[in-house]
Amino acid sequence: MKPAFDPIQLAIPFFVVAIVLEILLARFGKAKANYEPRDAATSLMMGLGNSIVGLVTGGAIFAASLWVWEHRIFTIPMTAVWAWVVLFFAEDLTYYWFHRLSHERRFWWASHVNHHSSTHYNLTTALRQTWTGGVAGTWLLWLPLSFLGFPPAMVAIQKGISLVYQFWIHTEAVRRMPAWFEAVFNTPSHHRVHHARNARYLDANYAGILIVWDRLFGTFIPEDDAEPCRYGIVRNLADFNLFTNVFHEWIGIGKDLAGSRSPREVAGYLFGPPGWSPDGSRETSHTLKARWRAREALKTPLLEGEGGARAEGVGG
Repeated sequence: MKPAFDPIQLAIPFFVVAIVLEILLARFGKAKANYEPRDAATSLMMGLGNSIVGLVTGGAIFAASLWVWEHRIFTIPMTAVWAWVVLFFAEDLTYYWFHRLSHERRFWWASHVNHHSSTHYNLTTALRQTWTGGVAGTWLLWLPLSFLGFPPAMVAIQKGISLVYQFWIHTEAVRRMPAWFEAVFNTPSHHRVHHARNARYLDANYAGILIVWDRLFGTFIPEDDAEPCRYGIVRNLADFNLFTNVFHEWIGIGKDLAGSRSPREVAGYLFGPPGWSPDGSRETSHTLKARWRAREALKTPLLEGEGGARAEGVGG
């Protein structure tokens, strides 16, 4: 029942060629791409670490998916075209909510923040993947698909296809796709917004393949050429240490829990929004965006009759 093929493993040669091509095009002034050797090396090592961790945890996660599938409601054949179409939308919607949860709740942000810790945005950033997602348990969100009747191998293949798609959108070399494509699919422009730490852009564009989920659930923000994206997290690490990038937010959670004085504080530090604090003294995406909106309101006089108008721990 294991996948007959792994889309990510098959795509690795393409990843390598695309990264080299992006570097060369930037070197000769044919494309926009900013590379910092230490930053790119950190991203590549995170990708390698993710693959190694996957070898350790992948079997257990797949076994859990198989157990759920054995108690399925329906039996959905892998050979049916309609099944792949339905799974495409179902898995992509699952990814949207996983991604949104990973930004809006600190426990899951701790395993995702390393993907946003680079202050550069290029194809190597796509390889800056979590080492602790298995521990955080975000993979549990895909189990309902197997419970409905999609074979675990089928779900694993579709997840791989989604991740392979998302590789190419981590670039500044592509400005805009055709309007119809931008309206439906996740693109480099949309995903640049997602990786930006500008207050305007925080907590937006969680899409995997289809941007329509963000449009539907109110989390879509278009890229504004008048405000270029600044990348990273709200308070950047300024550190290329591999283990700092991978574990710094988990360490921060540990320190906060050690100083907690009540169950409310424990729950807030674990499952509140990134940046939550008991007295509200720390900045969250919500407070940063509210301050930005207030500044914007002061810049634009109201017409007569109109009414008023990420950090370690804060998503970017």
